[in-house]
Amino acid sequence: MVRLYLFAEGQTEQTFANAVLKRHLANFGVYMHSPVLIAHARKKGKVHRGGGRSFAAMQNDINRFLRQEPGNEVFFTTMIDLYALHRDFPGGSEARKLRHSPYRWVHALETAWSDETGDRRFIPFLQLHEFEAYLFCDVPHFAFFFDNASSQISALQTIVDDVPSPELIDDGQQTAPSKRIIARLPQYSDLKTTVGTQMAERIGLKTIRSKCPHFSAWIDRLEKLGAESP
Repeated sequence: MVRLYLFAEGQTEQTFANAVLKRHLANFGVYMHSPVLIAHARKKGKVHRGGGRSFAAMQNDINRFLRQEPGNEVFFTTMIDLYALHRDFPGGSEARKLRHSPYRWVHALETAWSDETGDRRFIPFLQLHEFEAYLFCDVPHFAFFFDNASSQISALQTIVDDVPSPELIDDGQQTAPSKRIIARLPQYSDLKTTVGTQMAERIGLKTIRSKCPHFSAWIDRLEKLGAESP
């Protein structure tokens, strides 16, 4: 059996991976350990997200696990937002020239991260553009969590109707997926970890994969790890 470590951007990704991905991948002979918050810090008893911190802090976490787990049956992956990615990220300057083509942009960054790490067991994944994109795969599910919000939910549906994939909802400071949700449903800001995970679970991997090709390709790669077990 293959073992997998997943480094999560924040608690929403951590909870989603533990509740949804872990069970799914087990069907393919891939055992996921409890997801790890990458480069996280605790201040006044609260856990703060790590994805926006320096690349060096994230890479230090990954390198430490790579050293601790040298076996060929162990793999490592990430769930890190492309949105607000730190500017010291490897290959960032060159990759930014591809921002007009988000799928090429994110692929260039993932390739640069893989090259920087230099370990075939490391499978970097950057979310286009953040976790909340997956919630746009089936917007009506917001009604299960927010009462009397039909007009706000209709406005969110209009956003996703204008793009080929929820992954292509842009990464502006006020127009990233989470910012658009909070602008219409302000309560979501304090409920991201619970509502975000539960809604994605209700939508289901099948639907998310059908509408988010970059996410789907990542899941496909992880599923195939079971066949690589020595």
